[in-house]
Amino acid sequence: MATVSLRRLRSAVKGSRRWLRWKVRSRSPRRLRRTIAAYRGARRSLHAPISSQSRHGLDWLNFFLADVQTGFGSFVAFYLADLGWSKAQVGLALTTGTLAGVLGQIPGGALTDAFRRKRALAAIGIIMIAASALILALVPTFPLVFLAEILHGLTAGIVTPAIAAISLGLVGRRAMSTRTGRNFRFDAAGNALTAGAMGLAGDYFRKSAIFLASAALCIPALFALSRIKPEEIDYARARNAGTGEQAKSFQRIFELGKNRKLYLFAACAFLFQFADASMLPIVGENLAQSQAGASSLMMSGLIVAPQVVVSVLSPWVGYHSERFGRKPLLMLGFALEIPRALLFAFSSDYPVLVIGQLLDGVSGATVTVLTILVITDITTGTGRFNLARGMVGTLLAVAASLSTAATGFLFQSFGHWAGFFTLAGVAAAATLLLWLAMPETKPAEYLD
Repeated sequence: MATVSLRRLRSAVKGSRRWLRWKVRSRSPRRLRRTIAAYRGARRSLHAPISSQSRHGLDWLNFFLADVQTGFGSFVAFYLADLGWSKAQVGLALTTGTLAGVLGQIPGGALTDAFRRKRALAAIGIIMIAASALILALVPTFPLVFLAEILHGLTAGIVTPAIAAISLGLVGRRAMSTRTGRNFRFDAAGNALTAGAMGLAGDYFRKSAIFLASAALCIPALFALSRIKPEEIDYARARNAGTGEQAKSFQRIFELGKNRKLYLFAACAFLFQFADASMLPIVGENLAQSQAGASSLMMSGLIVAPQVVVSVLSPWVGYHSERFGRKPLLMLGFALEIPRALLFAFSSDYPVLVIGQLLDGVSGATVTVLTILVITDITTGTGRFNLARGMVGTLLAVAASLSTAATGFLFQSFGHWAGFFTLAGVAAAATLLLWLAMPETKPAEYLD
């Protein structure tokens, strides 16, 4: 009897173990399916307010503009270094472009708020981008390169706020997180593909072909822009105005200037941008000077790697920012710049550079998406969304210009290690300030 009881007990234990394993295995796929279903539901909520024509037009507009939005500056540094420009000269040229962006950000944001024809503003910016790319490709003389950088810099105050305003005007505040994630998915996918194509063109033809390709891609971008239906862009929503009678009003600039959250976020973003802006250009210059033959293709790989990560993660960042809030994800994005800078400091091997760029992809997916969402949150009902975005963009342009200029001289005067350790310290300061001072901005209930 004791033997039978023991056998039954062992059988019961084995059965319990099998049941537990089955429960664990069955629950994990169910949780994954529930998460994917919730994400798809959030995407479907995005589709409701607008037609598929406008939605896909905005998708492909982001796709075709991607090469100049993210990779343009890095290719300029690589291109000029290959032409024999010194690091100080390259830094000065890039600084000229970013300073032009400083001058264009606030007026561009104010104009975007006031001007109803958002598509026309975006078209003007695209044409300016094409002109700057053609100058760099065909006549890269010292004064004309600076002219091209000024033209390209001024587009930051036109194209970027116009796309953000079109997005907000089409889908509203509630779906802006999903729409922003989708914008950056197409932006990153386009950047990855076009950066790879440009690298091949520069490697097998000539490096000026990189900018001829940039100019050519502005043509389908204009066509995609024309597919967005202007009647679906709500003017009040596009500038984040209130509802009802308040939809026609603007908050006074003096009142906007009292927004403490705006100042705190701008300070955090400034430090992050200072740390981030010059890392890839410096790596690109070193690569151009140390590698022969396939250096153009290797540079493309460094640009493609983070864009693949951004393309995959951006929609999920938008979705999870609704579940967990903006601040935790922002802190993750800021903090990842620290190990990235340290990797670049300790090694210049190409696989290590790729790993650093993959970290940049995670950081870029979180920070770029959430910057738009945080500004949307803290300007709700003001009618000054694009102006506030221009103010933050101005500080980011200042940070980028200071970063490229300062690090150019810093690396040249004090060396590789000192430069990257300085950038890691700035990234750590940005993360600490965000943690200690910046509150959560996600609203408990959306205005629309």
